[in-house]
Amino acid sequence: MWPTHWPTIAREIARVTETALSAARTGDLPSFADAVSDLVELPYEQVTAVHAGMMRELLEELHPDGLAGEDVQAVFERCARGAVQAAPDALVAVLTGALGVADPEAPKARPEQYLSAGLVVLADLAATRKVEPGPYVRRAIGEIERAETVEMP
Repeated sequence: MWPTHWPTIAREIARVTETALSAARTGDLPSFADAVSDLVELPYEQVTAVHAGMMRELLEELHPDGLAGEDVQAVFERCARGAVQAAPDALVAVLTGALGVADPEAPKARPEQYLSAGLVVLADLAATRKVEPGPYVRRAIGEIERAETVEMP
């Protein structure tokens, strides 16, 4: 399903992310926990870069006229009350990180908490937008691939 020219790690991030989002959407907590455990074993920075790219695209599509504080609050509230829940401080870290307004002095969430919260937010945004996550995974990885192959002057 994923492009064969992608490195193995990128294909694994895509596969496990899609599995986790499907589990979050259906409320399958054991499958979600297994997928988070699998993602924790992959390169953290690469996983979070893919998830942040997906999150930014979904937020932009859901709020084409700009994102207000109330919009972010609504996402936070939906995610805090969903079938698959995440630690509130991790949700805040994920949302502020994706928006580029994270406080560098704030305590860092553990990788499994951060990844879990990111997946909960992504599942919520995809459900709100009524889209499948696969194309967003593909575009996020494609954008990273493009950025890594552009020569700097």
